[in-house]
Amino acid sequence: MATAGRSTGFYLEGTEWFCNSSLPSDITLVVDGISFHLHKFPLLSRCGRIANIVEETQITNKKSIVVNLEEFPGQSDTFLAIVKFCYGSRVELTPRNVVMVYCAADYLEMTDDYGEDNLLPKSESFFHKHVLQNWKDCILALQSCEPVISRAEKLHIVGRCLNALSAMVCTDTTLFGWPMMMYGSLQSPGGSILWNGINTGARIHSIESNWWFEDISYLNVELFKRLIQSMEARGILPENLSGAIMYYCKKHIPGLGRRQGGQSGISRSVASFSMTPAAVDQRVLLESIVKLLPEKKGKSFCRFLLGLLRVALILGVNHTCQDSLERRIGMQLELATLDSLLIPSYSDSDTLYNTDCFERIIHHFVSSEPNVTSISPSSLDLETSPSSGRLKRVARLVDNYIAEVASDVNLKPGKICALAEALPESSRSLHDGLYRALDIYFKAHPWLSEKEMEHLCNIIDFQKLSIDACAHASQNGRLPLRVILQVLFFEQMQLRRALAGCLNGLDTESAPAASMTAPNEITGQTVQRDGWVTVVRENQVLKVDMERMRTRVGELEQEFTKIKEEMKKASKSHSYLSSPRFISRRIGCRLLPRSSDAEPDVVESTAPTPRASVEQAQSSSRHSRHRKSFSLF
Repeated sequence: MATAGRSTGFYLEGTEWFCNSSLPSDITLVVDGISFHLHKFPLLSRCGRIANIVEETQITNKKSIVVNLEEFPGQSDTFLAIVKFCYGSRVELTPRNVVMVYCAADYLEMTDDYGEDNLLPKSESFFHKHVLQNWKDCILALQSCEPVISRAEKLHIVGRCLNALSAMVCTDTTLFGWPMMMYGSLQSPGGSILWNGINTGARIHSIESNWWFEDISYLNVELFKRLIQSMEARGILPENLSGAIMYYCKKHIPGLGRRQGGQSGISRSVASFSMTPAAVDQRVLLESIVKLLPEKKGKSFCRFLLGLLRVALILGVNHTCQDSLERRIGMQLELATLDSLLIPSYSDSDTLYNTDCFERIIHHFVSSEPNVTSISPSSLDLETSPSSGRLKRVARLVDNYIAEVASDVNLKPGKICALAEALPESSRSLHDGLYRALDIYFKAHPWLSEKEMEHLCNIIDFQKLSIDACAHASQNGRLPLRVILQVLFFEQMQLRRALAGCLNGLDTESAPAASMTAPNEITGQTVQRDGWVTVVRENQVLKVDMERMRTRVGELEQEFTKIKEEMKKASKSHSYLSSPRFISRRIGCRLLPRSSDAEPDVVESTAPTPRASVEQAQSSSRHSRHRKSFSLF
């Protein structure tokens, strides 16, 4: 079957190429399964490798030579172009094929020793003068190195392309021909680009620092990794490097850019290059990219790391890569958001979310803050400590996380305790968030035993609950009775301290007014009058406050009395049902009366009043303040 190759002196029949000549073929070269029936003389005058092969075969006096060119860099179409060059045709070098031709000419030893202006020096000259001086051509040449990477490395093609691209990123883009010089550098008074004095209508766009992100994203993982390393060695800003890495990952990992927002701000696209995206193994990409990430902090970067961790858990990357991501996230955990931390459990675990991963992240955060573990809670000033802001934000984040995952019916109580206790006690000034999380957990797990609920309540310090949280807890039927009594006790303690503080403030403010009587009569009367007016006003305010507190104390005493009456009724009903008299009545028997039965039942209440019981509990708490059964620290 003849093709258009016949017009250039060659034609294809099946898988064999023939030269359109009257002379019979005396050498057959096989490349990539394709046979080329050629003549010795044109090849010997250009290719040193074929000349050596022919010289060795002449010793055996073979008239027809068949040579299989193994490990030929390139495919049969590249070899056909070289054969045409040997037969006198012109080879058109482009940024797409120059690397292939360069490597093939080196393989065939097409140097100046075998003819002037041979293909190897021509390829070297074109690569140096045209490819390395232009951003677009350099990207195309670097991408074409993938099929012949070993020989391209030997010829330093890859290294020179990487160095050229790194230098162009560090240099003003108008100096190496992109993007303005390709349109001309002159402008009309209106701002349009002029080409030979003709108004093209195009406008000059501002050059942003991320103009090269899209272009290098077409490289494979290994070449991209080496390019980033080359740029880092040249001193490119870490912000630009991390931006390029983030852009590359979002392009090649589906779903990663869903939570990252749009890829805006790229001023140009490499679509004009007609390049095909590189085939990327996502697992290899993640394990390689994590090593390139700079030590950077920021909300967007933290969200990007959490997205990488989510994909890494799906793909099952190695432990080193996963641990590195968790450590980087832990070092800036205060910048994370709750929705990013809710990573689903992709393993065989029954839980809805991967709480083990979040627990490890918390431990990385605590280990990155050495002052947190070295300072005791009593000596840590949460207002002046430099790490107090981070601690408070992370504690709030952890409490919200626990509240979010608490509705999972498969979540164990031990995991709730582990997450809550991962941070030091000094990180929370209020325990309202923990109380809210436990309330949600108790509501979703009504089958928990009394002992398990009391054990979970140990993570809450009820002295650090706000007044609203105490009011809610005292009426929360999901809490154990012992915990409710403890909340009531601490609530009364707070009210007593508040009353004592108000009375002490009244005494200290009235004392100076009484001591200022009298150097002289007029001054004393004036001061006394003003002092009494102030005292009367403050007394009115205090009366209102004390009336409110008295009402609250009365409500608490009534609740305490109701609880005691219910406990008495429960104990009476139990004793009556188990008595012989009740049993005899049920079976129809009648017992003989005794002297003790003839008298009416009299129950003397020796129990203290609610107010006295609270005072007894207050005095007894001085001796058992640190007992775990009564104070949950």
